[in-house]
Amino acid sequence: MSKGKSTWAASADQQEKELTNKIDKINLSQNVNQSGEPAPAGLKNGAATPTGSRSAGGDTEEEDKKPLSKAEQSLLQKVVRKGLIVNKNDIEVQRKDPNSPLFSVKTFEALHLKPDLLKGVYEMGFNAPSKIQETALPFLLANPPQNMIAQSQSGTGKTAAFVLAMLSKVDTSKHYPQVLCLSPTYELAVQTGEVAAKMARFCTDIDIRYAVRGEEVPRNTKLKEHIVIGTPGKVVDWATKYKFFDLSKITVFVLDEADVMIATQGHQDQSFRIHKQLSPNCQMMFFSATYDKDVLEFAEAIVPNPVIIRLKREEESLDNIKQYYVMCRSIEDKYNAISNIYGVVTIGQAMIFCDTRKTASWLSSKMTQDGHAVALLSGELTVDQRISVLDRFREGKEKVLITTNVLSRGIDVEQVTIVVNFDLPVDLQRRADCETYLHRIGRTGRFGKHGLAINLVDNDASMAVLKEIESHFGKKIYLLNTDDVDEIEKLGN
Repeated sequence: MSKGKSTWAASADQQEKELTNKIDKINLSQNVNQSGEPAPAGLKNGAATPTGSRSAGGDTEEEDKKPLSKAEQSLLQKVVRKGLIVNKNDIEVQRKDPNSPLFSVKTFEALHLKPDLLKGVYEMGFNAPSKIQETALPFLLANPPQNMIAQSQSGTGKTAAFVLAMLSKVDTSKHYPQVLCLSPTYELAVQTGEVAAKMARFCTDIDIRYAVRGEEVPRNTKLKEHIVIGTPGKVVDWATKYKFFDLSKITVFVLDEADVMIATQGHQDQSFRIHKQLSPNCQMMFFSATYDKDVLEFAEAIVPNPVIIRLKREEESLDNIKQYYVMCRSIEDKYNAISNIYGVVTIGQAMIFCDTRKTASWLSSKMTQDGHAVALLSGELTVDQRISVLDRFREGKEKVLITTNVLSRGIDVEQVTIVVNFDLPVDLQRRADCETYLHRIGRTGRFGKHGLAINLVDNDASMAVLKEIESHFGKKIYLLNTDDVDEIEKLGN
């Protein structure tokens, strides 16, 4: 394919269309390709970011009751986790030969990277390897190559680890795809591509290509890019149907977000079809945020003789969280309680959970009128809009994030120190939803931090829900009088 040239399909693969939505917030350069679309900065040989958008939500309150899909959770988690989290858990390593030496590195220099690649790593702000990187990278960069299965949560540096390995393994004298990275959705593939483009910014001889919906290649083309990052359906078409590249020449195969892949209909079978055509000498890297029975079986079928690395997730816990409830008579009472707390206590960033979109919208308007910097996140927003809202909140442009159940689980904003349950979480039978309660407030007590949870109770039914939650966790929830300044001041201690 000639440089800078890309054609766009009018229609896209139906399966991928149903699963994915467009990210508008990709950093695009101003140069324009043949079709009039801008090409993204950092990617070479016309690896332009595809187009196509679809709303993530509908117009009903039911949209706010639906949990995020695994793919949406993973995508939004990557958005809020731009920096590395601190995980105090130990890494577990399982090897074929438990007596073989276990190497780890404390500096990137110790990996003997190409100078331009090392420069790109430092340019991205990685001063020293994260816990997963210092253990995984010596295996990933070893000669002979080592297969790996790695489990760690978002924000631990796993994407940077496997992207660094991908870029290190490219032979730029060979002009055909040598590295293949599979992601379950369009957005997740683009996220990985952005990391690769940034890390390879000084490696001007490495070319990267997206294989995702909307990206089309003329018939009889042979791809010359070294790295292909795509979704399973598109990769199967390009490699097996149209023969744009030869899977048997792939030397590094990365399967990312395996737990999301399993949850996405058809992707597991397509991954197996791709895997069958790879060379027996191809290095396999398999990454997943979770590691349950289904993921383990999938991993063992894909990756022969692996080194297995597990970094346990920081658990959600109520141990470091002070829990309070406030008795209110009306929705205005609830608002006054929040205002009184904000007027006395210095709060970093807060999340406020409402039961309905209508309540969330009302609260957002009222707080904005009173001069608070507020962001609103609910089910009718597109994925693009959700990303924009979360970006601004993560950057501290808004101090309060008001949301419905759309964010009750799966997303952790690390700097949140207070969670307010404007409405307590209940299930369809209006009984206490204890799991959602833990997901909502548990995030404030992670990473060794101390958190604060305020529950607003306005009738007998919500009081019964509160007592059920208190009984379930065996943790007392204390009454707070928000009309008493001295009592509120104690929250900050």
